[in-house]
Amino acid sequence: MSIAIGDQLPDVNIFEYVAEGDETEGIKVWRLPDLVYKKKVLIVGLIGVFTPVCTNSHIPGYVEAYDHFHRAGIDEIWCISVNDPFVMAAFARDTGCGDKIRMLSDGSGELADHMGMTLDLSDRGMGVRSDRFAMIADNGLVVDLLREDPGCFCYTDASTMLERLEGVLQQN
Repeated sequence: MSIAIGDQLPDVNIFEYVAEGDETEGIKVWRLPDLVYKKKVLIVGLIGVFTPVCTNSHIPGYVEAYDHFHRAGIDEIWCISVNDPFVMAAFARDTGCGDKIRMLSDGSGELADHMGMTLDLSDRGMGVRSDRFAMIADNGLVVDLLREDPGCFCYTDASTMLERLEGVLQQN
């Protein structure tokens, strides 16, 4: 069963490569409910980092729109993918995310599996991945969710989510 609007995010661990200044702190393990506690978070799910759409279109749109999301009440923007924390950190550097987008690893696909959002790309050499999605979670409750059809990048872009965010805020 897939996660839906009105559902709580699952209680799973996600991973993040954290570096402070010149001293690398390493991989941090976070419980998802702890990370979303008392926050309004925009979560962008990618099929895989360094793929053409994700690198050239999906994430750059969110980097450019960061200030708009922040002014609209989003506390943090997260990018989650079935990649390891080191790859997520490299992707953040290469896409110029800085402190605008938090790169989180669902390395084993546990989150994608719990949300019913797995995509099997084994025939393309990529294994089981996450579907491409965008969601808004408020204190862990899913208040908006868009999920792309396989192979599409049609409506999980930053401009669509900004429009939807305004609608969600008007309803609450």
